[in-house]
Amino acid sequence: MVDGDAIASAVLEEFSKLPAKRKPSVRDNGLHEWVPMAGIVAKGPNGLKCVALATGMKCLPASKLPQANGVAIHDWHAEILAIRAFNRFILEECKRLALQGDDGASQSDFIYRRITAQHENQGQQGTAGVWQGQPFAWREDVSLHMYCSEAPCGDASMELIMAAQDDASPWEVPSPTPGDLPAQAQAPTPASADATDTPLPGRAYFSQLGIVRRKPSRGDAPPSLSKSCSDKLALKQVTSLLSSLTSALVSPANAYLSSVILPASQYSAVACSRCFSSSSADGGRMAPLLDTSVSAKLEGAGGYVFREFRVETTKMEFAFSRRAILPPNNNSSSTELTDMADVIKDTKPKKLIASNLATSWTLNGPRDGEGLVGGVLQGRKQFDIRGASLVSRRKMWTLAREVCSMMALDDDDSEIKQVLGSTDLVYDEIKDGSSLLEGRRRAKEETKRVALKGWVRNTGGGSFKLE
Repeated sequence: MVDGDAIASAVLEEFSKLPAKRKPSVRDNGLHEWVPMAGIVAKGPNGLKCVALATGMKCLPASKLPQANGVAIHDWHAEILAIRAFNRFILEECKRLALQGDDGASQSDFIYRRITAQHENQGQQGTAGVWQGQPFAWREDVSLHMYCSEAPCGDASMELIMAAQDDASPWEVPSPTPGDLPAQAQAPTPASADATDTPLPGRAYFSQLGIVRRKPSRGDAPPSLSKSCSDKLALKQVTSLLSSLTSALVSPANAYLSSVILPASQYSAVACSRCFSSSSADGGRMAPLLDTSVSAKLEGAGGYVFREFRVETTKMEFAFSRRAILPPNNNSSSTELTDMADVIKDTKPKKLIASNLATSWTLNGPRDGEGLVGGVLQGRKQFDIRGASLVSRRKMWTLAREVCSMMALDDDDSEIKQVLGSTDLVYDEIKDGSSLLEGRRRAKEETKRVALKGWVRNTGGGSFKLE
């Protein structure tokens, strides 16, 4: 068991070391910026170490996805950006081991190079399906934990949102006009009898709990199909923390979260049990994954399993959370403002405003991390290739290709090099069409079929190639 305060402290301490340019500020008009933060901590023989963290709270609208082309990040909510940063961290570790060669001297506190003897041993133990040719694996003696400064948006936060309203009635969702959303979302097929036949709700429909939701936003904001952090974290209990490209190089077997740590003020036991657990008694929506036939399908899809994480609490608060800036006993309202128009219209200006700045940091990356605005590096135009972050699709694919080029892969592993090193395939062909990632795709689809019903894909922006 890992102490929630210790996990939170490891993340908060690393964030405190970042320069002021990576943190929210007080604006000239006196408004205090706030932002959610998330970080991933590894617990191993050498203790706790924060390996990746991020802040952020926005995503690209569906209409802009086709312009992303691997440059702009689609979703930079803190939890999702932290997971992207974690995958960058892993690929950098793979690169470091690949540079050291196969002489047996390669060492990492987090990953190791798999060898043929280990593959054969797994075969004798009946777990050969886990191998899939990935040349690296996360160490078995290092567990993974996530700290979130806010309850993840979506199902895990619905009770908190309802409790914060003067009127807990569901908010109406404006009907999108044709062209607002991708074709697959215009008239989604209900996944169950009680599923809504409208496009995925954000914060709306309080009466419907345990459903897949999109990222919440203002009613007049351009619509998005990016799924809520609650839903994406629930899915990670099956697919692991590894992204599609990383899972081609690293086995997912040990890369699952053991726990998620939330501030006590942001924790609803009812909501978290419903959202993440497999307990039928608690209404856990992941319960169908315990069915033996479903488990067999996951295992047959490349050794994937449902590995439920614990949700624990901490009394520690992030310095740039709404609660830390404006404690509950403060006379000022703690409702955030999203633009200056709100300030002008309000006769009693609020003290808080949501920060447009996102930050990404890894233990083995640039010391000061990266600052992002609009899904690209701060100061760059949104879809300018020079603005691609280290955690963008384009830069991550480039790094995965570098790792492949440094390794002497066996003939059985040649597909890894052919696919990740291809100059002919576009990104979507690798992620959605390559047999290399077929097992991961099958595991995702089975999870959506039985547990995360109504999931509508957020497509676009994957038609780019690497030169």
